[in-house]
Amino acid sequence: MRELSKTENIIFLCGGVLMVLGVALNFFGFSLSAPWIFTVGALAFSTMQIRQTYNGRNFAIIRLRKIMTIADVLFFVAGLLLIENNYNFLLPMFGKYGIDGMITYNQYIAHNNWVVVLLIGAILELYTIHRISSELAKDAKKM
Repeated sequence: MRELSKTENIIFLCGGVLMVLGVALNFFGFSLSAPWIFTVGALAFSTMQIRQTYNGRNFAIIRLRKIMTIADVLFFVAGLLLIENNYNFLLPMFGKYGIDGMITYNQYIAHNNWVVVLLIGAILELYTIHRISSELAKDAKKM
């Protein structure tokens, strides 16, 4: 795995902290700033994680890196859903279709569906981090 530079490592850690801070602020009722903090953190975290490339030939690690990229995308989608959940930017677009549009909006965007997306991303992230570290340890033993 390519090691991150010191600056990239700081951005990576700050992104993770901002994600946690954004969720905590949203939980405690600071819903105006929380979605933006979370989304910026998710973008920083995901960008630095994608920059951490793998140049080896282990197929399992390559596959796990692809799953990790899916988790990164889910983090960003969770941030966008959190923004929409608090600001309702898309509500007028669904509202012009009457009650059916409002039902669709409530089913797929509102009602804190960002939590489900975040949970799926976090589970994928935990799984891939654990598996990649064990695969790298196996590779190190072979050499």
